[in-house]
Amino acid sequence: MTSLHTPTHHTHTLSNGLRIIHEHADSEVVYCGYVVKAGTRHEEAADAGMAHFIEHMSFKGTARRRSFHIANGLERVGGDLNAFTNKQETVYHATVLRNDFDRAVDLLTDIVFRSTYPQHEIDREVEVICDEIDSYLDSPSELIFDEFEAMVFAGSPLGRDILGTAERLRSYRTADALRFARKWYRPENAVFFVYGNLDFHKEVRAVEKHTADLSDETAKNESLLNTNFATGSEFPPYRPQTRESHRDTHQAHVLIGARTFGGSDPRRFALLLLNNMLGGPGMNSRLNMALREKAGLVYSVDSYVSSYPDTGLWNVYFGCDTHDVQRCRRLVERELRRFIDAPLTPTQLAAAKKQLKGQVGISCDASESYALALGKTYAHYHIHRNVSDILQRIDEITIADVQQTAAEVYAPDRLSTLIYL
Repeated sequence: MTSLHTPTHHTHTLSNGLRIIHEHADSEVVYCGYVVKAGTRHEEAADAGMAHFIEHMSFKGTARRRSFHIANGLERVGGDLNAFTNKQETVYHATVLRNDFDRAVDLLTDIVFRSTYPQHEIDREVEVICDEIDSYLDSPSELIFDEFEAMVFAGSPLGRDILGTAERLRSYRTADALRFARKWYRPENAVFFVYGNLDFHKEVRAVEKHTADLSDETAKNESLLNTNFATGSEFPPYRPQTRESHRDTHQAHVLIGARTFGGSDPRRFALLLLNNMLGGPGMNSRLNMALREKAGLVYSVDSYVSSYPDTGLWNVYFGCDTHDVQRCRRLVERELRRFIDAPLTPTQLAAAKKQLKGQVGISCDASESYALALGKTYAHYHIHRNVSDILQRIDEITIADVQQTAAEVYAPDRLSTLIYL
């Protein structure tokens, strides 16, 4: 398990602008990869779905490798190569034994910065992505999250779904992919992260060797100078709304939530504590006790917090019989009001802190997830993900912090609701 004391970590910036962060782990396994600040929110409206499209196509050929060689590059030594796209970034990551680290850096750098996006591969892979879209449309319990985010972030790129549309994807050509990649897939817009038992200076030399031909073009590319979205000025004012959508489903699906503050806001720790008490993974969450254990109305009910550097989103999801929707909504709203109206007791606050801190500590044992969080935190916030600091910030939360945050975030006049019937 990752130590909860301040770990050994190092950072370095190469001459081409690429930032590197390393944290030591006592293991023969190394987790590494690139966080590229190129997600859905970086797309122009005409490029909807492009960030995710580029992620898929980066595995389909470079100047040095064909798709077959990429697919076997790490698997042949027992390693793993993967990637994912979200609203804020695209991440390419590898898991290898420490002796294969250089191989991983070589392959990762090649697919991230030197992909050629051949048209014959595009024609084939786009149908795979279209199948992914179709499968998503067949899952209302997942689709509702995208539609809800489109409501909350209406008029912003964050309101667009990650996958795009089949019609738009089928129109993309090699030139479109190269244009997007040249704009965003630059070393100064990326972070290389390493979590493992390696010498940091050797790591830097390896990354420097494989990125030696990449130049820093920040000064030439003004769009990259404004990619932190620190002001939130891109967002139209948030206007709560309620919407019902009739679908051919066996049960109703419901989301209740609102736009909230971003990951740079110190209030996020009180919000995380609130969320964990409200509908976190514990069976003792207030919503699970109220809707499932006491009322027997749902199989599962959960609440979530999604944070971007400049904004955020929280929501409650539940699925139930259609005739129970209004009763479940009232129960959810009752629990929200409890946090606003009734301050926690010192005993309740201490118990909530202990549970959240335990979950944070246990989550650190998931090495791959820990490594990904290490890279993303450094990419967007320019800081090292210090778990000890997180635990201390949880300890500092007061009863007043919790109630004030609940009053702001859970206020009835801020709630948006989306219902699939």
